[in-house]
Amino acid sequence: MGMEKEWKQTLYAYVNQYNQHQIDYRSQHTDQVVTDPAYLLARSERASRLSQWYAARGARPLRSETRAKLLRTIRDTPEEAVIDVQLYVQLFYEKGGVNHVEEMIQRERLTLIRDGDAWVIVSVEQLTPEKHPAAGIPAVHTGQPAYAYSSGGSKPYLNAEVLQGGPGRKTSRYNRAAAAAYADEWWETSNPEFAAFEVDCTNYISQCLFAGGAPIHYTGKRESGWWYKGYVGSKEWWSYSWAVSNALQSFLSSSSWGLRGELVERPEQLMLGDVIFYDWDGDGSFQHSTIVTAFDAGGSPLVNAHTVSSKHRFWDYKDSYAWSENTVYRFLHIPDYF
Repeated sequence: MGMEKEWKQTLYAYVNQYNQHQIDYRSQHTDQVVTDPAYLLARSERASRLSQWYAARGARPLRSETRAKLLRTIRDTPEEAVIDVQLYVQLFYEKGGVNHVEEMIQRERLTLIRDGDAWVIVSVEQLTPEKHPAAGIPAVHTGQPAYAYSSGGSKPYLNAEVLQGGPGRKTSRYNRAAAAAYADEWWETSNPEFAAFEVDCTNYISQCLFAGGAPIHYTGKRESGWWYKGYVGSKEWWSYSWAVSNALQSFLSSSSWGLRGELVERPEQLMLGDVIFYDWDGDGSFQHSTIVTAFDAGGSPLVNAHTVSSKHRFWDYKDSYAWSENTVYRFLHIPDYF
């Protein structure tokens, strides 16, 4: 316990410095507790970018509140500790006379070593990076039932009506408010009725679209349609478009009936429940997905996302370590009727 208390003081100092850097990008600390050069360089670049970012948006950061939770201790010896922590951040800012708050959850693995009588952090690893491979189905955390039910338990998410699909089916209206409400309800955790992925952003967006009334396009083939049936026995049974950003973007862009997306040029053209895709490297493969859940005082979209769980985050993600000058966005408007 004594050893743990010693490195915990360094952890407390790290969380305090992390919180200060959300607002004061010029903040310098004589008692710097991180010696990881890659992390320090990335933080410096991010700080420079964000000071210009707020000015360009006409926004003014007010304060930040960061709470830390120790998820697990992987190693704890007299000379070294490896721990996983969760950082829950609330960032308050003002724009156009209106106060806004965005929330975000980041998970990190910290490696600490003893340096004389003190402890220092020699490695900061992002456990939920927003930059991840564009291809392939992400690993699944937990197995779930073959059919998922709404939180009220009264109606299956996948029922006979939505499984029919196809041209000629009855037209229905997209309930944008319901999609956004679902996004806000489940932004910081996973709906236990669905499988949860390590890279969960697109699975989450698909659930939001479905909560808004988007019809399932069931083909039984993973490479086509847009559908989810959970597990059949031990078999994963959902389309790539349900769980992979690039696949969902391709499906929405090419679909001619049911759920589809219309490409627009500017984020200001988006509405509640529309989606944004992110190609961090500009190589044509989209690696992240978000859904519009609110707007700031200037009419710019605020979005929700998973993987790095985020609520009402500014749409362009320039505060993300994944962002680069090569980042390409795709703005897709979901039509009012399916």
